[in-house]
Amino acid sequence: MATNMNVSIRYSTFLPVLMKAMEMTSEDVLELGVGVFSTPYLHWTCKLQKRNLLSIENNEMWFNFARKYYQSKRGTPYRHRFIFANNWDEIENYILKPWDVVLVDHSPSERRVEEIKKLKDFGKYIIIHDSDAYQERNYHYSTIYPLFKYRYDFANVEPATTVLSNLVDLSDFNVM
Repeated sequence: MATNMNVSIRYSTFLPVLMKAMEMTSEDVLELGVGVFSTPYLHWTCKLQKRNLLSIENNEMWFNFARKYYQSKRGTPYRHRFIFANNWDEIENYILKPWDVVLVDHSPSERRVEEIKKLKDFGKYIIIHDSDAYQERNYHYSTIYPLFKYRYDFANVEPATTVLSNLVDLSDFNVM
């Protein structure tokens, strides 16, 4: 498990895609992997739109950092919940349900395709970060692309972001 909290502006290149997907939807959101860019944005957007948000993290430092500032109090109309993933195989009970938006940006890198496979029929907009071709050796996204009917690549920035869906036609999904 990583023990540092290094941050780079490159970690935010998924934001235009995430903002577009949030603009086009109104129901529950799943965040796999918390961060200084995604978690605050999703927290405040979901709160303003009265949407539920579930954030799952396996790095204890990141989990405690994000939960400290953003976890909702019980009984609020909008709920931002955090779950610590000791083992990504143990989160199925939490994620196998319909989601309007899913952000996949968690560690370790080889786990991303496993969660994407599980969510392929549950997420309207599955947003995957770090989808550049040169990252294939780390993420193996080519193994899950054939599982989806629709795909949109946002490669105007590096690292790139891809949106996948079996539920929504992405031919009109355009960020810029």
